[in-house]
This record gives sequence, C-alpha cells and structure tokens, in this order.
Amino acid sequence: MTLGSNKAKEKTDGIRTMEDFAAHVGLSRPTVSKYFNDPASVREKTRKRIEKAITDSGFRPNLFAVNLKRQRTKILGVIIPNAIDPFYMELTRRIEEIATDAGYFAIVLSSNGRPDLEAEAIERFESMNVAGAIVAPLGQSRGQSKLDSLASRVPLIYVDAPGQEGMPYIGTDNSQSMGLIVDYLCRSGTPPCFLGMPEVNLNARQRRRAYEEAMDRAGQEPRVLPSDPVDSWDFEAVAHRQMAKALAAGLPYSTLLCANDRLAFGALLAAWEAGIKVGRDPGSRLRIAGHDDHPLARYACPPLTTVAQDYAEIARLATNRLLVMLDDKAPATTAEATSDAILLKASIMLRASA
Repeated sequence: MTLGSNKAKEKTDGIRTMEDFAAHVGLSRPTVSKYFNDPASVREKTRKRIEKAITDSGFRPNLFAVNLKRQRTKILGVIIPNAIDPFYMELTRRIEEIATDAGYFAIVLSSNGRPDLEAEAIERFESMNVAGAIVAPLGQSRGQSKLDSLASRVPLIYVDAPGQEGMPYIGTDNSQSMGLIVDYLCRSGTPPCFLGMPEVNLNARQRRRAYEEAMDRAGQEPRVLPSDPVDSWDFEAVAHRQMAKALAAGLPYSTLLCANDRLAFGALLAAWEAGIKVGRDPGSRLRIAGHDDHPLARYACPPLTTVAQDYAEIARLATNRLLVMLDDKAPATTAEATSDAILLKASIMLRASA
C-alpha cells in the first residue's frame, strides 16, 4: 500500500456518522440527508459529488438511526403469526418488495402464535416509531387492545384475518372459497366431512362456518370431525393425530375437506399409514381436499386438490392501501383506497386427491 493510499484510508476510516460524511464531502448535513432520502431531490452536480464520496469512502448511513430521528419514519412494521408458514413467507416477501420500491423498509416480526409475543411485537414497533403496520392478527383480546392502541397512532392494515370491525382488511373470501370446493366435492362424489384448524385465529372459525353454510346450501348435513382443544400452529401433526383417531372410529363420509393444506398433508399421512388409498380413481377409498394451494400441494402423494389464495395480490393490495393512507404515491383504484374490507376470490385447483 502506498503512502498516498494510507493517507486516503486514514481520511475515510474516521467516517462513522452522517455528520462525519457531510464534513468529508464538504456539504451540509441536511443536503447529504436529502440525498440519502431521495437522490433525485438534489442537483446533478451535488449528486455526483456525493456518489463519488460514497464510492471512495464506502460510507453507508445507519438508516434505522436516521429514521428514529424523524417525526415520521420510513419503517413499515409487519406482524405475522408464523414465520415458517409458506403463506406468510410469500406474503412478507412481496410486502418487502413493494415497500422497498416505495422508499420504505419493512421489519417483520413473528408472534409464533402467542398473544404475549404479539403484544411485545406491537410495543417494539411503537418504540421504533413505525410509519404504519400490516398485521395478520391472532384475534386474542390482549393483542387486540394493543393493536387498537397502535391503530390510534399510525395507519394499520389487517391481512389474512380481520381485526376490529371497520378497520381496513385484505384477505380471502372464505365463504366463496369454501363454497367453491364444497360444491365441487358434492357434485363429483360423496359430500365432505370437515377437519378444522385449531382455534389459533379468526380464520379457524370463519372457515368452519363457511363449510357448514356451504353444506346447507348443497342440501347436505355438515359433519365436523371432533378435535382436541389444542392451541398449536403445528397443523400437520395435529391433523395426523386427529385423522388417525377419525379413521379408527369411522369417517361419516368418504370425502374429507381440510381447513388448510397443511392439515391435509397430515391427513394424507394418516390415511397412508392406515393402508387407505386416496384419490378420485375407482380403486380409491377416500378423497381428501384442502385450502390455500400450499407450494407443496402439487407435490403431495397424491397431488392435492385445493383452492388457491392469491398471496401476492393480498400483499399488493395491503401495502398499496397502507401507502395511500400515508399519503405517498402508490397505484390504487378508488375501491382499494376506500373500502374497509377487500375479499379476494379463490380459484379451484383440481388434482388427483379428490
């Protein structure tokens, strides 16, 4: 390393803060901050000067610290109940993409299905002074009171399950989706009995009710399989256990509809272990269908018939609605910008299991 490069390194090693960088580039702190908020907002000559200094020094601002100093930050909070569920993984991935394009960055926290962790996540976002939040709520009273408090301070959008009545909500129309799959199963074979989710959020109750209403419309008797009162997001294990019990006792119908695909995976394993062939071909004894179109549904054995939620569209509508509420430029129709609840239609995915 040459003497000149040593001096240059000494000069840039001391750059730790925005103030240090502003002094290094020879511009005011507000001008430098303006550039990092929006490079197009400064003159071209100034922009090139700053960008050269960034290249030379390798400086990157601590955006989190910068945001905390603002009256309104560029942080969007996202709370989900399960970080490894593919639905929430895809949802948050798309939210992050849209937020980044709009000049925000999203911070995702998981409640892991626990109301106390949901409340803690809300408190963290309040301390971060987030600009707004997107939440898939558990629907428990403690978390709801915290969410109401957050919603009184910043714009908040609910996804997947609704929050308080009248609050913005983007999700799947469970009545339509359950009606679609129940109608198909009744027309194509025996009517379905139902394996529900553990009561971990409002969706569990909504989907069971939607199944019962769809069976009534079809002129069939709803038959909900008995379940243990567990509070678990380990849907595959729960369904495997419940299905084994139901098969031993005798299913009321030779078709099973599961409240989500992860439950269906557990049910498929229990049927296989019992030596029961699943499918819609003449040699099969049982049909199994699900809900959501899990990424692995098409690779199950047999491939799972289900109804598909539009993950990406839920994320797009929720994030754009939040940006509109923050008065930022975001593509949104009148309906997207004003409707309290937007419920998306599901589409049926016919595969070999039913």
